[in-house]
Amino acid sequence: MRVCLFEDRGAATLEPLALTRPAFDLLCGQTSLGGKQCQYFAPCEVGVLVRPFLADVCRLQRPATPVNDLAWLRAGPTVLVNGRWLPPAAGFTELPDPCVALVGDEVAYAVVGPEQLTYCSPNTLDDCLETWKQTLPHHPAGGRLVRYLWELVGHNAEQLRLDYQACPGPRGARPALAVVGPAELLLIDPTAQIDPMVVADTTHGPVVIDREAVVTAFSRLEGPCYVGPATHVLGAKIRAGTTLGPNCRVGGEVEASILQGFSNKYHDGFLGHSYVGEWVNLGAGTNNSDLRNDYGEVTVTVDGRPVPTGRTKVGCFLGDHTKTGLGTLLNTGTSVGVFCNLLPSGGLLPKHVPSFLNWWNGAVADNADLPRLLRTAGEVMRRRGCALTEVQAALYRQLFEQSAAARRQAVREAVARRLRRSA
Repeated sequence: MRVCLFEDRGAATLEPLALTRPAFDLLCGQTSLGGKQCQYFAPCEVGVLVRPFLADVCRLQRPATPVNDLAWLRAGPTVLVNGRWLPPAAGFTELPDPCVALVGDEVAYAVVGPEQLTYCSPNTLDDCLETWKQTLPHHPAGGRLVRYLWELVGHNAEQLRLDYQACPGPRGARPALAVVGPAELLLIDPTAQIDPMVVADTTHGPVVIDREAVVTAFSRLEGPCYVGPATHVLGAKIRAGTTLGPNCRVGGEVEASILQGFSNKYHDGFLGHSYVGEWVNLGAGTNNSDLRNDYGEVTVTVDGRPVPTGRTKVGCFLGDHTKTGLGTLLNTGTSVGVFCNLLPSGGLLPKHVPSFLNWWNGAVADNADLPRLLRTAGEVMRRRGCALTEVQAALYRQLFEQSAAARRQAVREAVARRLRRSA
């Protein structure tokens, strides 16, 4: 079976995380959406269709995978899979060719042949999906199509439980680790380092500690949760529903949150019901609110407009390479773009900060020195054994240009607010 993972126009509502990666690379549970989709279909070949500005980065990360390769796409019958789709637990059942499988009125995947793919490309894909919906037989896909980041956070605990069932390896406790709940719901890679006086609570779900992870004394891990490869948990409270991606450094308290990877929350502070990108640094004492005082519905700014979440517990969403200073306070439902620098002002910061902006002493300023930002990013990555490539730098330059209008508007609005307060 040939499978092509694609991004439709709905990927834009998964920003700021989807600014720097395809939608199918977002985490939910132990693995990415794309990982779950490939496990569902068990393909022999995989290609991807991504937004054009992400194509070069995608090729860098997947050198053996056809990326926006139309000749490969049209070479034979293919299952096109929406990168926002969270598949059901049951495996794929053969469907007639051609057809579309729907979640509600959206295409989760389409089984098509070369004749349907003649005019299909990243720029025409959404039109093709509409045509296929109108002309091809319909079937229920099951699962869910994710529209917003808080949905991934909301589904994370369930996916952690499902992913655990597919994990290989022996279950049970190590002598140095205390277990509350069923010991068979604890899975620790043999290469992980676990200090004495660590507690794993499996009462409500599995606890999985992946290869070369480090969990230091006085940490408490409440299932379902996942500690990714080479991640360090440093005397932290990891609450249920949390995924810590690879190479993170985590202290304090984290509840029902996803860290994509390579991010620091080394010190005390609370992070709850949130999704944090890569190369993010949360300074000591950074805290976010994930519940309004009146227990009301939380709204989040998405693509420039406020979106009601239908939820009372929603934290923050932080794009790649964003940093917070000592004692920063993030409001309920905060969305912050990439390469932002947030310093405390004695109160809650704005709920929406576009990419490449500073919040300095209660005022918004354009983070305009892009060469300096890239030098800092390169130094941060070098300290974890990674390098900032020219391909990645080119993506960040493009995002800088794309966000210029949003930055100017945010600065104008901040100045207008200050003038109104001083009048």
